[in-house]
Amino acid sequence: MTAPPSHAADSVPIVTASSGQPFMPCDAVLALLRAIAASCRTLADDPDCDLHSAAAAIDIEADALEARAIGHTTESA
Repeated sequence: MTAPPSHAADSVPIVTASSGQPFMPCDAVLALLRAIAASCRTLADDPDCDLHSAAAAIDIEADALEARAIGHTTESA
């Protein structure tokens, strides 16, 4: 069986607030935005990629981050 691919979003720290909702520290958001920018620059140099490719890659990372955030969500009493 093949291991699932890793995502940049997998390394972003998620903290559960006292309300039970997940949040990301500001430095983690900055790191994620910089990773997105770096990916866009890499894709810009690839003649086979365009903004649709970049958007698809960002959607995949957002899905990975959303799945982790859901896992950190707890119901508040």
